[in-house]
Amino acid sequence: MTLVTISDTHGQHNKVILPKGDLLIHAGDVTRRGIEAEVVDFISWFAQQPFEHKIFIAGNHDFYFERTSERDIEAIIPKEIIYLKDSGITINGLKIWGSPITPWFFDWAFNRHRGPEIQRHWDLIDMDTDILVTHGPVHNILDKTVTGEHAGCVDLLHTIKQIKPKVHIGGHIHEAYGIAHVDGTTFINASVLNERYEMVNEAVVVEV
Repeated sequence: MTLVTISDTHGQHNKVILPKGDLLIHAGDVTRRGIEAEVVDFISWFAQQPFEHKIFIAGNHDFYFERTSERDIEAIIPKEIIYLKDSGITINGLKIWGSPITPWFFDWAFNRHRGPEIQRHWDLIDMDTDILVTHGPVHNILDKTVTGEHAGCVDLLHTIKQIKPKVHIGGHIHEAYGIAHVDGTTFINASVLNERYEMVNEAVVVEV
C-alpha cells in the first residue's frame, strides 16, 4: 500500500501537490486559527482528493475539534473521510491508530502535561498497531526546533519502542521535516510548511 503523508497545512492545503497513492494521511494542524470555517474548507478539499482511503487527525491549532461535540463533528465529515481521535481503524489488514495529543505548550488544543497525564493517551494505542499517526514527534527523532531544542515526547517514544509500529507519522515541528529509520520503525515528519509557514516541503511517500 502506498501512503502519501502530509501535516501542518494550516489552511494552505490548496497549495499542496499530492502524488498518487492508496492512502492519504494528514497528521494534524489542518487550520491556522482553529475556527469552523477553516475546518469546513479543509474537509471539502480533503474529500475531493483522489485516494481510495483518506485519514486525518487534529493538531494543536485545531481548537474546533477539541471544543465541538463528536456529534457535530461527525455531521460535517463525509463518509469517505476517516477522522481519528485516540482511535483506530483497520484498512487492508493494516491497523492504523491516530491521536492529536501533544506535550503541553502554552495551552494549545489537545495539550497534555508530560508524564502520567499524556501517558494515559498513549496507553490507549493498540499494541498491534502497524501505522501510528500522532500530531507531535517522539523525543530526539525529527523533533529539533530552530533553537536546537528536542521538543518531542519521551513518553510516546517509550510506547513506540514497545509497540514497534511499521510507520510513525507526525508533524508539529515544521523545521524537523523528514524521514528516519530507527529500530525497525519508519519515522516521518510530514510538515509541508517551514517554521515561517511557507510551503516548501513535499508530501512524504512510503510503501507499507
